[in-house]
Amino acid sequence: MRQPVRKSAVGKLKDKVAIVTGAGGDIGRAISLQFAAEGAAVVCADVDLNTARQTTEQIEKQGGKAAHVECDVTDSNAAKESVSEALRRFGALHILVNNAAHFLRDATLPELDEAEFNRAFAVNVTGAFLMSRWAIPHMVRAGGGSIIHIASQMAHVAREKQATYCATKGAVLLLAKGMALDHAADGIRVNSLSPGGNATQGMAKPVGGTWKQAETGVGAAKATPLVVSAELRKMPMQQCS
Repeated sequence: MRQPVRKSAVGKLKDKVAIVTGAGGDIGRAISLQFAAEGAAVVCADVDLNTARQTTEQIEKQGGKAAHVECDVTDSNAAKESVSEALRRFGALHILVNNAAHFLRDATLPELDEAEFNRAFAVNVTGAFLMSRWAIPHMVRAGGGSIIHIASQMAHVAREKQATYCATKGAVLLLAKGMALDHAADGIRVNSLSPGGNATQGMAKPVGGTWKQAETGVGAAKATPLVVSAELRKMPMQQCS
């Protein structure tokens, strides 16, 4: 069962503008819906424009403000355009969630080809770099902001046959720490969030394509696509605002 989106009576993100990458996926959609429920205007960015549009429609149906944009985060021009869309539609940018991710099939390094390895780093690491690169100057102009990198439990504890994915998420973890030091004086907070296993469509693909197989694959038979929204609710929203 999907968890309901809980709207704060306070509106902790009122008048804030956020970009969420991978907003058409389950975790990205959960984040986008929760941010909108807290009062943020959300730009839903995804390589799949149709799923980004669906997230936007869900937000608008619940009375929130949103826009959607097609964005391959590995493309610098697409990343820049996503930031520009936030400025065009809502006039500023305060929050960036680097959630877009590429999950690999189970394989040892000799079993992966270079294209698979490079794609994982391009999406998971270079994508976070490109989005942040274009977003930060506008956050500085806005007087500060918040960047949240979605890492993984596998940034902390390795998993068999997922060395490459673990390496990408470990890189994201330290990228966040380094950026936090670099931009504290600009009023920009940079954090990472490391979800555990979630039975999402993205997880389902490399383990067979069904929700049940995804649940088995992540060892989380009771997981839901919106588990991460519960984790976000535990985070003081002032960290995002």
